[in-house]
Amino acid sequence: MFATGMLVAMAGLFALARHFADAHPGWGYLLAFSEAAMVGGLADWFAVTALFRHPLGIPIPHTAIIPENKDRIADTMAAFLQENFLTPQVVARRLHATNIAAAAGSWLADPRGGGGGRIRAGAAELLAQVLESLDPERLGVQVRGGLVRQIGKLEIAPLLGSLVETAIADRRHLPVIDSLVRWTGLTLEDNEELIRDLIHRRANAVLRWTGLDETLASSVLDGLYKLLAEVIVDPDHPLRAKIEEGLAKLATDLKSDAELRARVERMKDELLANPAVSKWWQGVWERLRTGLLKRLRAPATEIGGQLGEALAELGATLRDDPRMQRQVNRFARRTLVGIATRYGDQIVRLVSETVKRWDAKTVTERIEGAVGRDLQFIRINGTLVGGLVGVIIHVITSLT
Repeated sequence: MFATGMLVAMAGLFALARHFADAHPGWGYLLAFSEAAMVGGLADWFAVTALFRHPLGIPIPHTAIIPENKDRIADTMAAFLQENFLTPQVVARRLHATNIAAAAGSWLADPRGGGGGRIRAGAAELLAQVLESLDPERLGVQVRGGLVRQIGKLEIAPLLGSLVETAIADRRHLPVIDSLVRWTGLTLEDNEELIRDLIHRRANAVLRWTGLDETLASSVLDGLYKLLAEVIVDPDHPLRAKIEEGLAKLATDLKSDAELRARVERMKDELLANPAVSKWWQGVWERLRTGLLKRLRAPATEIGGQLGEALAELGATLRDDPRMQRQVNRFARRTLVGIATRYGDQIVRLVSETVKRWDAKTVTERIEGAVGRDLQFIRINGTLVGGLVGVIIHVITSLT
């Protein structure tokens, strides 16, 4: 109302100055000011209106910019997420600062039993089966090589696939999804400037000229943060279903994709060939082989205690051995980078499809309501600046 009232006032001032233009030279300055102010106010009204709708309902080309380009904005957001969040370089850089091996080692070495009873029970069963499959005459100095060969023959990709499927069936993957969403939120927060710069560079001239590209960037960021918050609090959110679909596909690929299985096997072989792994296993075996063989069929508590010490020692080795940490961390980075490369497009496609499903009118009204005050200041400033420019032009023409 204020901006429109100023425009009406300039029209009244123009009529008054035009009527008394011949009475005194000063009225010429007032006439020039009011005429240019009307032009500036009308031009900025047209520019501001064209961002959100067709001025006066007339479908003039290159107006109603935001509703007409909603789908392009969604595709731009999806492309940005794909290129700047789920690329191998970004994932690797984020994981490079995280020492996964040291964290896992500290968890296993926790004297309060941080490794958990289920890990000990499962490892005890696996160890019992491996020891029973070996020829007792080959035990001793050859046991390490025998175990390495047995593990080397074991194709772990299908086992990992079955593990993921079981985790999904038991709903044990939900904390992982929550952590992934929170990690995405932190990454988004760390890269806010990149998003703002991208929208600024891809915005058209009208958005940059009016300064609304920054407001649009803030609205986009707020929408993404709201989406992530909804995923965290809503267990039935579509994004969760999409992530679960990706995990299910990963489990299937681990069991059936020959290329992925070969890649997992190569990483497994690199880990087994690491000297730190050999040194750790040799020391553990020398201390445990006699008692472990005797107690193989002993009560679970006895085996669990013995194996618990081995797991604690493994945790201490992971926690304190930098070479093993590098190997394990590299394995983890390669695995997660591969997951992001293979399945990241499903996540960003869901973001794009979600934004495209938004009602254009509702989105436009919300953005306009959020930045409405600034839009009216654009009109007010346009009116005043236009009037001043008109006075300057009048002064120049009067002096020439």
